[in-house]
Amino acid sequence: MANISTQILDAVKKAVQLEIDGRAFFEHAAEKTGSKLGKKMFRKLAQDEIQHLKTFGELFTSIIGDEEWRKFASDRGKATSPLIEELEQRMTKKKKEGRAGETEAIRIGMELEKNAIDFFADAAKQTGDARAKEIFEKISDEEKFHYDLLQAQYDSVTNSGFWMDTAEFKMDGKY
Repeated sequence: MANISTQILDAVKKAVQLEIDGRAFFEHAAEKTGSKLGKKMFRKLAQDEIQHLKTFGELFTSIIGDEEWRKFASDRGKATSPLIEELEQRMTKKKKEGRAGETEAIRIGMELEKNAIDFFADAAKQTGDARAKEIFEKISDEEKFHYDLLQAQYDSVTNSGFWMDTAEFKMDGKY
């Protein structure tokens, strides 16, 4: 993969930023959520984003080398995510309105996952590199699972007031 196009490199850089932002968002949501099961779900999603980041780190390293990857990841990790600011504002607004801020965190998470699904699916279509395509498709599928989990959680919270625990199965039928 030494001769990688600028397009793939740019897609990998954006993918890395999406995963960093996603992890930061889910960790922050876990801190702000009052529900024990909600905290568990958001922490699990944050861990999944870390795994995705490792996958992109391997791809990035194979493209430009380990030293350049470490520098890039370090620079990206220092930036504060605007998603956290948005989460704070939206949750505060909902609490002032007397509505649950936690459901807003789920909604924001769903928006985040939807954007990631679209990005990774588009990146997979546009790349000519088989390995990059495989990775983008795999991560897109995992982001779909995250979206479905958040949707189920949102339905559970808004309809019954109970949080579900982390599923011991995948809703897509894959084991």
